[in-house]
Amino acid sequence: MTATIRLLDAAKARAAIPDLCEVLADCVNGGASVGFMQPYSNADAEPYWQGVADAVASGATLLFVAEIDGRPVGTVQVSAAQMPNQPHRGDLKKLLVHRSARGKGLARLLMDTAEREAAAHGKTLLVLDTATGSEAEAIYPRLGWQRVGVIPDYALWPEGGLCATTFFYKRVA
Repeated sequence: MTATIRLLDAAKARAAIPDLCEVLADCVNGGASVGFMQPYSNADAEPYWQGVADAVASGATLLFVAEIDGRPVGTVQVSAAQMPNQPHRGDLKKLLVHRSARGKGLARLLMDTAEREAAAHGKTLLVLDTATGSEAEAIYPRLGWQRVGVIPDYALWPEGGLCATTFFYKRVA
C-alpha cells in the first residue's frame, strides 16, 4: 500500500468528484453522521462535492485527499474563510475514510497534513464537531484534540434517531 495525502486545487477537486462521491456514500451508508441521511448514493453526493470544489476555487476551503495507488479513499477539509473577527480560526470538516481503507492510518495522515497546512495558511485554532459515541469521536483525542463538551440531540444519525454532538478544538502553528 502506497498512501499519499494531497491538497487539491479546484481542477483536481472537480476531477476527484466521482471518487469523493464513492467515499462519502460509503461512509454515510456505513453509519457516519456527517450531515446526510440513508440511503445515500454517489449521485446524491455529487451536488455536495460540486459545492466543495467551488469553495476550493474561491479559496474558502482547503480540500485534502488520501490516495492509495492513486485513487482517493479518504478526505478532510478545512474551512479557511471565516468572519472578520476570526481570521485565525478554521473549521475542520468531513474526515472520511472509505470502509475498505480503514485501519491503515489514513485518518492520522489526513489530520496531520490538514493541521500543518492550516497553520501554513495562518490558522492557529481549529475546531470540529462529531457524533457522540461514534467511532470518529475516539480518533480526535488520540490526535491531540481537546474535548469541549456535548450538545444533546444536535443532529440525526443517518439511519434516523437523534444523536448528541461532541465539540473539539486544537491549537496549531
